[in-house]
Amino acid sequence: MSTADMAGDVIEATLVSAAIECEAGRTIAADGHTHETACLNCGANLTGAFCHACGQAAHVHRTLAAFFHDLLHGVFHFEGRIWHTLPLLAWRPGQLTRRYINGQRARFISPLALFLFCVFLMFAVIQQTGKHVPVTVQGPDGKALQGLSAIQTRLAQLDTERKAEVAKHEDTDDTDAQIAALKRGETLFKAGRTPKGALAPASTGLSFLDSMIDNVRENPELVLYKVQMHAYKYSWLLIPISVPFVWLLFPFSRRFAVYDHTVFVTYSLSFMTLLSVVAMLAEAAGLELVQGLLVFAPPLHMYRQLRGAYGCSRGGAIVRTMALLVFASIALAIFAAVIVAESTD
Repeated sequence: MSTADMAGDVIEATLVSAAIECEAGRTIAADGHTHETACLNCGANLTGAFCHACGQAAHVHRTLAAFFHDLLHGVFHFEGRIWHTLPLLAWRPGQLTRRYINGQRARFISPLALFLFCVFLMFAVIQQTGKHVPVTVQGPDGKALQGLSAIQTRLAQLDTERKAEVAKHEDTDDTDAQIAALKRGETLFKAGRTPKGALAPASTGLSFLDSMIDNVRENPELVLYKVQMHAYKYSWLLIPISVPFVWLLFPFSRRFAVYDHTVFVTYSLSFMTLLSVVAMLAEAAGLELVQGLLVFAPPLHMYRQLRGAYGCSRGGAIVRTMALLVFASIALAIFAAVIVAESTD
């Protein structure tokens, strides 16, 4: 088939589809707007600029300019809301939490959307500023291998294993993680930095704990890589882990529901994540004084958020802040244990 024939077929198909749409009552004006009387999404009768049943815009824009307008609107709408959200999150977190719970949603980013954005930002910064620990290569028999040739041999084995996994349509995440870690080890060897040798097996009396410790000690680079990967994927677990601890601050209270605690926790985690980003950037820039001052931010933020969100007295907020610091440490330990267990599996 010639190019001209193909172009003719495309034009014919376009004309046919346009005719079908017109027959369905979807008239497209020269400006690219549709002027239907029923919602194109749910079919409800239109009485204004938006459908009263599903909320979709009454008239759809079908132009390339409208497509990019929607894209820019989405970006700048998010940007506009983030500049309303971040100042309150940083200095008046309790007010932000209470206003969102009470229904003021249009001006602020939702807690979950903000949390996911902050997590993405944190791990992006980690990838750019993170420091890698030396790597010891672990062979198929579980023994530690040393030397550049051993690393390259293991890389060849993993490459073969990965090709077999791809052929069987199996998940290659773990193999990819091992390959990435070993390639960094290869780079270290080529740079003249020799990884540490194997250590004596751990003996705590708990087999699962011994296995975890041995995996970390034998190949810390690989475990660190997996920890970062799993922490990113399972970061949302911090929310359900933390909510019961916040509930313990107000046990059996009829004033505050689990929803209130969930919003509180999610905004609090968002701030702590952003604080981690600032700390990493300060470390990368050599600003030790800034790092030292950031230590006081978590308790101050918790205090202000508790007072504003729950209307606590000064004394009540101080006591609950102290308890919340302990609870937060426990929640982080639980999360870390889950991630390390998943990473050393």
